[in-house]
Amino acid sequence: MQSRGSRYAWLFLLPSLAGVTVFVGLPFLDIVRRSFYDAMGKRFAGMKNYSTVWSNQAFRLAVSNTLRFLAVCLPLLLLASFVLALFVYRGDTKHGVFKTSLVLPMAIPVASMVLVWKMIFCPDGVLNQFLSGISGQVWELDWVRGETSFGVLAVTYLWKNAGYDMLLWLAGMSAIPESLYEAARVDGAGGFDNLRYITIPMLRGTFGLVLILSVVNSFRVYREAYLLAGSYPSDTIYLIPHLFSNWFLKLDVQKMSTAAVMMTAVSVILALAVNWGRNRVGKGIGRRRRRRVGRRAG
Repeated sequence: MQSRGSRYAWLFLLPSLAGVTVFVGLPFLDIVRRSFYDAMGKRFAGMKNYSTVWSNQAFRLAVSNTLRFLAVCLPLLLLASFVLALFVYRGDTKHGVFKTSLVLPMAIPVASMVLVWKMIFCPDGVLNQFLSGISGQVWELDWVRGETSFGVLAVTYLWKNAGYDMLLWLAGMSAIPESLYEAARVDGAGGFDNLRYITIPMLRGTFGLVLILSVVNSFRVYREAYLLAGSYPSDTIYLIPHLFSNWFLKLDVQKMSTAAVMMTAVSVILALAVNWGRNRVGKGIGRRRRRRVGRRAG
C-alpha cells in the first residue's frame, strides 16, 4: 500500500519536476557551460572568466555592499519580527487591526511605496522640512543619495518584510503544543524560562526557513533601490542586482553567467550550513533533555 502511494505521489510530482528540469535545470547547465567559454561560446576559456569577474571592481563593490546589507539588516529583521510575533501571540493584543497593520506593507505596490518615500526623503521632502522646523536651520539633504542612502534602504527592507517574517514565526509558534507550556507552569517556570527552553528550541526549523526567505527577499530590495536612485545609485547601495542589470544591458553574457554560478555555489553552501547548524542545535537540545530526564529519574 505504501509503495502504491509513493507511485501516485511521484505521478503528481512528475509535471512539476519536468517543468523545473526543462525551464530551470537545463538553462542553468547551459549557464555553467557558458561560464567556461569565450564570448562566442566556441573556445574553452577555463577559469579566465572567473578571474575576470573576481577582479572586477564593480563586482567587488556590489558583493561587499550586499554582504554589509545582509550583516546589518538580517539580524535586525529576525529580531524585530520575532519580538512582534511574541507580542501578537502571547500578548493581549489579539485583534485583527493590529495584525493587519503589520502585514499591510506586503500589499502596498512598490511604485506607490517609493513615491511616498521620495516625498519623505527628497531634498524638499517632509523629513527635511521637519528637521528644519525643529532645528531652526535649513535642511536640504538628499537622503537617497550619498551615505544616508544605505539607512533608507535598510529601513525600507525592514518595513517591507517584518510583517511577512512575523507570520512565519507565528505559524511556528502555533505548532508548539500547549501542553509543554502547561507542564512548565506546573514546574514553576516563568515566562523567560518558557521562551528559553521551549519556544526558541521548538522554533529552530522555523528559524532556518525565516533566514533563507529573508536572504531571498533581500535581493528583491533592488526594486526599491532602482526606483529611488536609478541604475547607478550611490556606491553605498550598489548591490548585486544592479550589477547584473548593467551587465544585461551591455549583453555581457560571460560575466553574468560566471557571477550567477558563483552566487549559486555560495547560496547552496549557505543553505547547507544553515541546515547543518539547525540539526546540530537540535541534537544538542535532545542530549540536554535526556540528561535532565536521567537526573530526574535518578
